[in-house]
Amino acid sequence: MKKILLLLAIALISSNLYAQDFIDPDKSPMDAAFFPSQAAKRQFAKTEEQKMALEPQIRVLYSRPSLNGRSIFRTTDNREDGITKLGESWRVGANESTELLLMKDVMIGGKLIKAGRYSIVITPSENEWTVHINSENDGWGNYSHKPELDLVTVTIPVTKDSKSLEQLSIALYSPKNDNTVHLKIGWGTYRAELPIVLQ
Repeated sequence: MKKILLLLAIALISSNLYAQDFIDPDKSPMDAAFFPSQAAKRQFAKTEEQKMALEPQIRVLYSRPSLNGRSIFRTTDNREDGITKLGESWRVGANESTELLLMKDVMIGGKLIKAGRYSIVITPSENEWTVHINSENDGWGNYSHKPELDLVTVTIPVTKDSKSLEQLSIALYSPKNDNTVHLKIGWGTYRAELPIVLQ
């Protein structure tokens, strides 16, 4: 009888370990940007050559917050309310850190970055953003940025567009079809692009 009770107790404990509840879904859904943009659909290519041309070279995983009537940036003196603060590290999204996956070596800001997983952090100001490619991964929020782990820091100009994007959006594209890929970030009327040179 003791043996049966012991086996029953072990079975109950084991089933509880594997019967985890689902957590509530994030308000800001996760999205992925690829270069080439159709890389995730390469299995549908008609020829082997087309499939090879769609092999992914860069991927960005990020969460897409929405404006919901809010401003993006609040000023350093807190005169204006906003989602994140000018002059402070921002994860370029919501929830988990934004991840940059390089499938090959690249040059960013004149520095060689080896293929691998990295996080992208931005320090925004009104007219330019400082982009940090950081070696720490799997952080959450704006709290995990350790400047000593930055592999490269580069400042890029910010422009304003007449069209406002409700959700943060990231795209990867090569405007001249050469070995330079632009990581384009847009949210609200802000637009910024980081050139990445494939090696």
